[in-house]
Amino acid sequence: MKVLVTGANGFTGSHLVKALQKRGDSVVGLVRKSSNLDRLADCQIDLAYGDITDRAALAQAMQGVDTVFHTAAYVELGLVNAIEMERVNVEGTRAVLEVAQSIGVSKMVYCSTIGIFGDTRGKVIGETFERTQKDFSSAYDRTKYNAQQLVDQASAKGFPVVSVMPSGIFGVDDPHFMPVLNTFLKGRLKVWAGGQRITGIVHVDDLAEAMMLAADRGQLGGYYILSSGDLSTREMFEIFSQETGISVPADAPEPVVRVVGNILDVIGRIFSWQPPIDRERVHYLYDRCVRVDATKARRELGWNPRSIEDTLKELVKR
Repeated sequence: MKVLVTGANGFTGSHLVKALQKRGDSVVGLVRKSSNLDRLADCQIDLAYGDITDRAALAQAMQGVDTVFHTAAYVELGLVNAIEMERVNVEGTRAVLEVAQSIGVSKMVYCSTIGIFGDTRGKVIGETFERTQKDFSSAYDRTKYNAQQLVDQASAKGFPVVSVMPSGIFGVDDPHFMPVLNTFLKGRLKVWAGGQRITGIVHVDDLAEAMMLAADRGQLGGYYILSSGDLSTREMFEIFSQETGISVPADAPEPVVRVVGNILDVIGRIFSWQPPIDRERVHYLYDRCVRVDATKARRELGWNPRSIEDTLKELVKR
């Protein structure tokens, strides 16, 4: 089968490319000419160059393609370029959908996020949950929600698309959490904020496997939450500590973190600087809790992810 992966050089996209190749698919990867291709160094892949909103480039990349896996996204919290995030996450998804429909692609799998459900206030929810949060916690939250609306509209008109909603994606080359973990492994992470924050976890390779299963077995128009389960940040560090003997970081006092976040937020906006903590990250640490149940993916797709413990232990046994 011939497939297209958008964002093929990214964290999720590159792992998906490798999984698709392993099962024998012919893979086309959409990347920008300025993209870092280190993650694809050992891959046999046909590269198609173009921006995610470039319909001509998308049309050329989709020629002869059976399935499109749309993983390209601008993923970040904090002081982001909201206009660029809107362009990539919403208008990019619009372009992929329009071109795929015009060409007659047989199926599309869209990599969404559990964030589209909004703050569940700690309630464990499934795919039928209707968002109750009226506003949005971040530009990422808003743009991924709006992109999902486009996907759902295309599905309602008969386009064959399946959506997967991963929780926090982990792996040894994770660009978001691994820098923190590397600091911990060097014994330099003495204090951490938000130890009680609940985080859902899915291994990036299990996500890739689920996306392939969704293409093969997923109900058209369906949602599939992908998570091995969740635990607090402190519990995560306790697992790392058990494996390494390194002490768990102390939990920074919440009032201090909130004050520092507010101050750094202002400084960051003045100097166009991305601080390590800001109002938005503080909100995610203390005020927002999304919890999910991935039973449907296990039942309908036959998805069998590794455990949370195995996922986290792998990160420190490289």
